[in-house]
Amino acid sequence: MMNMTEHSKMRLADKVTLLRLYLLRGGYLLVVVGLGIKIWPEVINRSGSWELMDGVVQCMLLAFWALCVLGLRYPLQMLPVLMWELAWKSVWLILVALPIWASGHMDAPTMEMAITILWVVIFPFLIPWRFVFANYVMKRADRWV
Repeated sequence: MMNMTEHSKMRLADKVTLLRLYLLRGGYLLVVVGLGIKIWPEVINRSGSWELMDGVVQCMLLAFWALCVLGLRYPLQMLPVLMWELAWKSVWLILVALPIWASGHMDAPTMEMAITILWVVIFPFLIPWRFVFANYVMKRADRWV
C-alpha cells in the first residue's frame, strides 16, 4: 500500500505532461549526443595524462554526460542535473562573459566559449517549473535529526 508521500509524488509527476517529458528527454538527448561527439573522442584518443584543470573539466563533463544518459530514462528525477547546468552557465555568462563583452575586450576563445555556453537558453523552456517549485521549494524538507 502506498503512503501519502508516494501518492502525492505520483500526482505531481502525473501533472507533468507527456509532451513536457518528451521535451525534457530531447534536452537530455541533445546533451548526450552533442557532448558525446565532443568528449568521447578526446577521452578515447588521448595520449598521456591531462593537465590538472583539463583533467578536472574532462571528468566533470563525462560525469555530466553519464547523468544525462540517466535523464533519458528518468527525466524528472534528473532535473537537478539540468538545473545545475543552467545555474553555472548563467553565472558564467553574467559574471565572466558579460563584463568582458561590455568592456569591448572579448577575445576569440572567450567568444567561442560564450557561444557554446549560450545553448543553455533552451533549458528554461524545457524544465517543468511548476514541478520544480512543488518539489524543491514548497515540499517539506527532509528531517535534520
